[in-house]
This record gives sequence, C-alpha cells and structure tokens, in this order.
Amino acid sequence: MDLDDILVVLLAGGTGERLYPLTKERAKPAVYFGGPYRIIDFTLSNCINSGLRRIFIATQYKSLSLNRHVRMGWNVVSEELGEFIELLPPQKRVGEHWYLGTADAVYQNLYSIARESPSHVIVLSGDHVYKMDYSKMFRFHLDRQADATLAALEVPITEAPRFGIVTIDEVDRVIGFQEKPETPTPIPGSQDVALGSMGIYIFRGDVLVRALEEDAARADSEHDFGKNIIPSLIQTSPVFCYRFYDENKKAAKYWRDIGTLDAYFEASMDLCQVNPEFNLYDPEWPLRTYQPQAPPAKFVFAEQGHRCGQALDSVISSGCIISGSRVIGSVLCPNVRVHSFCEIEQSILMPGVRVGRHARL
Repeated sequence: MDLDDILVVLLAGGTGERLYPLTKERAKPAVYFGGPYRIIDFTLSNCINSGLRRIFIATQYKSLSLNRHVRMGWNVVSEELGEFIELLPPQKRVGEHWYLGTADAVYQNLYSIARESPSHVIVLSGDHVYKMDYSKMFRFHLDRQADATLAALEVPITEAPRFGIVTIDEVDRVIGFQEKPETPTPIPGSQDVALGSMGIYIFRGDVLVRALEEDAARADSEHDFGKNIIPSLIQTSPVFCYRFYDENKKAAKYWRDIGTLDAYFEASMDLCQVNPEFNLYDPEWPLRTYQPQAPPAKFVFAEQGHRCGQALDSVISSGCIISGSRVIGSVLCPNVRVHSFCEIEQSILMPGVRVGRHARL
C-alpha cells in the first residue's frame, strides 16, 4: 500500500455562520478550540499521523487567519521528498463564480490536482474534531476494489435527520444515500441505528475527475458530494462504506461537528473533565498546532481567604497569568491575563483576553 501516491484535498472554505461571532474575523476551521488549537489542526494531525503528507487546503471565506496559522504551524513536511501542505484560494480557472459547493471546490482545482497525478484522492472537511487513521480506510478501499469509499458513523435513528444517511447491503456496498431524510433508513439488523456520512471520501483519481466533470455540466446540480456526486456514482460504480474506527481510545466513538455555539461550548467544557471524552494527551496520536513563543502559565498570590491564584478542572494555555483569581471549569487560550479578585467559571477565554479586577464570568 503506497501512501505517497495519495493526494489529500482538505475543504476549509466554510463560512461557519452558526458559529458567529467566533467566525466574524476568520473561517470556521481557524476558530480556536481546546486552548492553543484551531479546528483544522485535528484533521491535519490525522493526515500526518496517517502518513499522508501531500495536502491541498482549499480556502475561501476570511482566510487570512487560517493562511497564517498553516504557514507558521504546519511547515512539518519535506518539499525535497515531494511532500507539501499547500493553500489553494479560489482562482476562477473555470468561471467567474466562487465555490458553489463541496464538489465545485474540488472541480475548480482540478488543474492543481492533475499536476500531481495521484492514483487516489482523499477529500476531507476541515471543520470537524475527531481522530482517524485514513490509511486504514484506504486499505479497506483497496481491498474492496472500490471506485469510491465514504466513511460513516453509527448514529441513533433519532439524530439521523441531521446527517447524510448511507444505505448499505450485506458487504458494505453503498446502495442508497439520503441527504438529511425525515425517515432515515437503519442499518441491516438494527432498527435503532443509521449510518451517517462523515464527509470523508476516497476516490480513484480518474473516477473523481470524470464524476466532477459530469456534475459541472449539470445546470440543476448543487455541486455537492453528498447531494450529487455520491448518489450519481452509486448507480454506475462500486461505492463502499467504511465504518468509522476511532483512534481516540474511548468507550464511545468521538466525532464532533462543533458548528453551533452550543456544540462548541459543550465540547470545550468536556475537555475540562477529569476523564474527558476527547483525549488531548495521547502521545501515540500527537495533535500538532502552532505554539506561540510564550512563557509557561503562571499562578500568583497565595493568600488563602483573601486572594489566591488558582485554576481547578481547567485547561490553561501557555502565556496565561492567573493573578489572585479563581478559575473553575474553563478553557483559557494563550496569553490570557486574569487580574485579582475575579471568579471565572465555565468560560472560554480567547487569546489575549484581559480580565479586569473583581470581574465575574
């Protein structure tokens, strides 16, 4: 299995409207999560940990912050060995419009993709939090001699209308795809569970090019992988479904689309638990990011009963100073300064925040 011949196209151009105002100045994949990390870091870490080191990142919406982050934090590949993590802004090579959908975002960059001559292309989303070894999915794809393979997560039937639902036969071949159906189809043998698409696709290079060109010629298409490309392919080509194998090493599989403020807050608060659902501390699955040149976190003043700098059940990033205040169940991004006599509970403080004396958050 040769991973050097695989090209990754990571879609990172979403507006993230439901995360506003966190996306007021940046794209959703560039939003901070878990202290020093950006949301895109988890997908990029999955790529590196899976042995995939030829990566295009398709950007569009308010991309300056994302561009800087990738440039400063992800220069971990060797160009001499043919590796790269390259940003692809919209170039209008095929028309005067911006990206019209997920499939159109890849179609507009077919020129760049073709120059790499990949045997297979993996299409990923840059705005989900999870751990996954894509090389295991690729081996499944090769073993099934599939033209395309999509990854799916088992979800309760009550939550299935939020997903694209995959219908499979006894050998995991995809025989149907429903986009957010009101009455989803359960998996064989279980009426309470359905397979929700994770937005992760592996295509044979020639199959992807042909499918995108045919889709681009359809005036009635929404140019979306889930709505158009996959339903069209399953009629003519062997398309298989890969069940999500979680590298998070927990009892329940962890995959989050933190696309709303409530989901973002709940996922952040989980990181503060004694045994969180998502493990940031696994040395066998390192999570990379850009680490600012900041000193260690510091807690000052130890006047018990008067003012005491302390943090309990919290994630505190580098450069933070807790000065005579109490922080409980909160996430502090880098270079936060909390002045004296403050009480901060269940809060997320973004980089560089200054909290004045006697504040209550």
